[in-house]
Amino acid sequence: MPDKPKYSIVVPLYNEEAVIEECYKRLKAVMDSCGELYELIFIDDGSRDKTPEMARELAAEDSNLRVLRFSRNFGHQPAITAGMDEARGEAVIVIDADLQDPPEIMLVMIEQWKQGFEVVYGKRAVRKGETAFKKLTAKIFYRSLNAMTDVNLPVDAGDFRLLDRKVIETLKSMPERNRYVRGLVSWVGYKQTAVEYIREERFAGETKYPLRKMLALAGNAITSFSLKPLKLATWIGTLLSMGSFGFLIYVIIDRLFIRPDMAAGWASMVAIMLFFNGIVLIMLGIVGQYIGRIYDETKGRPQYIVAERLNDNES
Repeated sequence: MPDKPKYSIVVPLYNEEAVIEECYKRLKAVMDSCGELYELIFIDDGSRDKTPEMARELAAEDSNLRVLRFSRNFGHQPAITAGMDEARGEAVIVIDADLQDPPEIMLVMIEQWKQGFEVVYGKRAVRKGETAFKKLTAKIFYRSLNAMTDVNLPVDAGDFRLLDRKVIETLKSMPERNRYVRGLVSWVGYKQTAVEYIREERFAGETKYPLRKMLALAGNAITSFSLKPLKLATWIGTLLSMGSFGFLIYVIIDRLFIRPDMAAGWASMVAIMLFFNGIVLIMLGIVGQYIGRIYDETKGRPQYIVAERLNDNES
């Protein structure tokens, strides 16, 4: 068996044919400058373009590049999880292929790791090439998560981070399927620090996290780390019940003692019924999200399925 690498670089890929070669060149140049053993792990998350073929060609030329291809698209978080499961390095760095997170920052993270930090996450000081709407929604996203979840999540920080081997082993021991990796990393603790950097424009291609996926990620994060939505539903239900009971008493008194011949207000009654039924459905939807997560976890299906491995020297 060859010597184990010092560093493992995990790169999730999904339809990245426009950037994969440049990403590989930048990562290799940075890691070669370290002068220590490393491995690159490309996780192809069921790409439908030429990404798998291009990854195979790169792996054929470089034995330090390991490629895992999923049987279908499982999502960004399962791809990161697979990379961490497969990584053999003492330190594992997760970075996206779009080169918005500069690979050169990994050297700064490595220096922080050598100083004793077990988690070093990238914090976006400036976000280049993004619209005002994107920046605003990102700001709301991170701060809303902090307000709604029960863990202290670093703001303006994505999945670009370095993790010590002990952190990786802790994460691997956690069996949950619906994973929000950056939340799990915050939850496990350890000695953490941030490295600020300027986030560049995407090198090529299109973003893989439009607003729809951002909202889905936020929902997954909230239901993974917080019971606040359920508590909020309880409080709303309690307040509405008290208000409804008070309104009922008022209607009875008004009918019996103030306006005994008052005509029935069908329109107002229908409006009130629709309002309360809407609230009830919202509460049922919140409860349903948590029940759905329980159902999904109890099935015990794997988070991902690997259909092909290249340069898997450990086996």
